[in-house]
Amino acid sequence: MMSALCQAVFNQSIADYHLQDDVDVRAKNPYATGSPEYLLYQKNYIDTVQWHLEDIIRNPDIEPVAALALKRRIDSSNQERTDLVEYIDSYFLDQYKSIKPIEGATINTESPAWAIDRLSILLLKIYHMQQEVNRPGSEAEHKEACSVKLAILKQQEADLCGAIDALLHEIGEGKKYMKVYRQMKMYNDPNLNPILYATKK
Repeated sequence: MMSALCQAVFNQSIADYHLQDDVDVRAKNPYATGSPEYLLYQKNYIDTVQWHLEDIIRNPDIEPVAALALKRRIDSSNQERTDLVEYIDSYFLDQYKSIKPIEGATINTESPAWAIDRLSILLLKIYHMQQEVNRPGSEAEHKEACSVKLAILKQQEADLCGAIDALLHEIGEGKKYMKVYRQMKMYNDPNLNPILYATKK
C-alpha cells in the first residue's frame, strides 16, 4: 500500500533530520534517484526543514534583517515543495496512463500527491506532539492535553492513509481519474507579481 510506504519513508526522513536538528544540514537521500522512495524522502525532508524554519522565524527576539532573509528562504522552500508535489503527481499520472476511466468516473477533489503532502505534514505534527508529551519538566496538565491531541492526530493519520489507498485503488480501477494541476503561484513569478515586474522598469 502506498500509504504504508509513505509512512515508512517520511518517518525515516524525520528521524534523519533530528539526528542533528539543524536547518542548514541536508541529509543524504538513501534511496535510488528517481525512485518513489527518493521522491517521498525529498518531499518530507523539505517539509521537516521548513517546519523548523517556521519555528525560528516566530522568535520574538529575531532581528528584522534575519527575519526577512528567513522569510525569503521559507518562500523558496514552499516553491520547492509545490514543484515536488506536482512532480510526484506526474509520476502517478504516468503509472496509471494505461487505465481507461469507466463511464461515470469522477475526479477527486484532491490529487494523490497533495493528499500525500498532507500526510507528510501530519507525521511531522505527530512527531512533535509526541515530543511535547515526553518533554522533561513540563506540567502534567500540558502532557495530558498533548496526549489528547496526539490521539486525534493518530486517528487522522489512519483516516488519511485509508483515503489515499482508496483513491489510488479507484484510479487503478478506472472509477476515478486524475490530472496534474500546476499551482502557478503568481507571487513568485517576476512576470506576474506587479511588485516584482514594476521593479524591472
